[in-house]
Amino acid sequence: MAGPVHYEVYIRKTAPAPWSLQMATEDRAHAVQTAEELLADDRAAAVRVTKETLDPDTMEFNSVTVLTRGAPEVQRKRVVPEDQAGPRCTAPQDFYTPHARETIGRVLEDWLGRHGVTAFELLHRPDLAEKLEASGVELQHAIQKIAVPESQDVGQPVHDLMRHYQTLSDKALERVIGAGRRNLFPDLEDHSIADLAHRLTGQPDRAFIMGGIVSGALKGVRGGRARLDRLMDLADRAPLDGAPHALVMVPVEQMLCEMLGARTSLADVLGPSLDQGASLAAVVRMVAPREINALIAQDPRLALQVPAVDGPAARLGARLEAGQFPLLSAALARMVLRELMSPRRLRPNDPAGEIDILRTLAMTLTVTAGRLLTLDEVQTAFNERSKAIVTADFVAAYVKPCETVLCEAEQLTRLCENVTGAANKRSAARWLSACVNSLRFESEMRASGSQTAAQKLGVLAALQRAVRSCGLTERDDAEINAAIGTVGGAVEAEAKIVTMLGRSPAPLLQRLSVLLRLAAGETAPQGPAADRAKAEAIKLFRAPESRAVLSAAPETLAPLRGLMQAAGLAA
Repeated sequence: MAGPVHYEVYIRKTAPAPWSLQMATEDRAHAVQTAEELLADDRAAAVRVTKETLDPDTMEFNSVTVLTRGAPEVQRKRVVPEDQAGPRCTAPQDFYTPHARETIGRVLEDWLGRHGVTAFELLHRPDLAEKLEASGVELQHAIQKIAVPESQDVGQPVHDLMRHYQTLSDKALERVIGAGRRNLFPDLEDHSIADLAHRLTGQPDRAFIMGGIVSGALKGVRGGRARLDRLMDLADRAPLDGAPHALVMVPVEQMLCEMLGARTSLADVLGPSLDQGASLAAVVRMVAPREINALIAQDPRLALQVPAVDGPAARLGARLEAGQFPLLSAALARMVLRELMSPRRLRPNDPAGEIDILRTLAMTLTVTAGRLLTLDEVQTAFNERSKAIVTADFVAAYVKPCETVLCEAEQLTRLCENVTGAANKRSAARWLSACVNSLRFESEMRASGSQTAAQKLGVLAALQRAVRSCGLTERDDAEINAAIGTVGGAVEAEAKIVTMLGRSPAPLLQRLSVLLRLAAGETAPQGPAADRAKAEAIKLFRAPESRAVLSAAPETLAPLRGLMQAAGLAA
């Protein structure tokens, strides 16, 4: 219900002035008339009347504008704090920061992709700088992509920013080209990278020069696999420790982060035949080989889902396992999380395979949690990915190969087991509930087919146990299992299995064993069928002839104790 209502009159004495409250009243006509009079008497440049309704639940007012007249409101420019005003980059050296390189890689993605290089190489190779400078249009478009959004953030005109970045980029390109003309970047064919690292130690431009040396070593090398192999060669030849070691390994790691961050390079390194899910599994194995190998030793089936890593990728994995390149390990782990949280399918044409690889990734990332990622980050990523596999499109494709409704129920149970997150569990449970509560499910299970009634009861009991292990809410679990139990009761009632067992001439212990298995939910689903089996078992226990047999040989009850407890007939 809506609470009390009143009307408020606001005025602006001048066009740029802010709104101020003039009066409040419960009479709408009086509020509108007052506003019109204020505007007519030139006591306000603009007027506004709002209707305020109190929400009794939240005790907050909901405002609706009834009338607005007068001069239009002046749009004010957003005030930017002084420490945030101005361009993000003010000197050519600012282009070499990780954030700036990431931005360059994004705005020049097509150009860098055509030349098969990274932003780090562009900033350190004279030949690439000359090509970009000669392109003209590509560089202009990149500057525009940066200047337009940045002008909104820093409150500076777009054209001023474009002129600024044009000048800055010209200086940066000239710096790289000039360094090449002065032969600041020695060729590794004539020099040892370890000797160069020792000679550069202590020089002011050592990072820039070593970046040019490492980048120059990749000149003419095409393809992610060959480029990674060359970088691993440089890492092998680097000094063993100290500042010279870091001088070589830092630019190598920066180039690896940019190179493996590109999907095309990653596919080339790991193998173009791998789909998205297999590529992510291979990345996890490359980053954490020790943990994944231990996991495969416990469950060899995982080897079918996690591709082997060989060649340059294995060389990199060995270094990552030794604790080298920590920034690269973190970057690759974050990349896996981003891909999991993206809408991109892991296996576009294989929904069942997508659940398999998702389960594998969940196991492998959970094992590595704490070293690369936190457990909360892993859980959040899989909660987001689970949203994509409970949608109508995915579920329809997932159950499409099923020829029977029982197959659909089993597949949907597997879906419920593999999704994470309370909301996703509920969504998956709704699909399964709709399946087992459908008339088709009951009709197919009751129809005469290749399976006997006893076999159908066993299948339904197994389905019920699988549902209980899915971790659904108590309400969903009870609803789905009750539906399965009802169908099982109908199957048993038509076949009269319990009645025939009670009248069977078979030995007493054999009949009791079969009935107790039915009552315990082993060979029949919990529900009407299990209840009838339990009642028949109690009837047999109470029969005088049965008591005589059991009293004569009480030790015969020992094998049945467990079944009796499961059926609720013994403490």
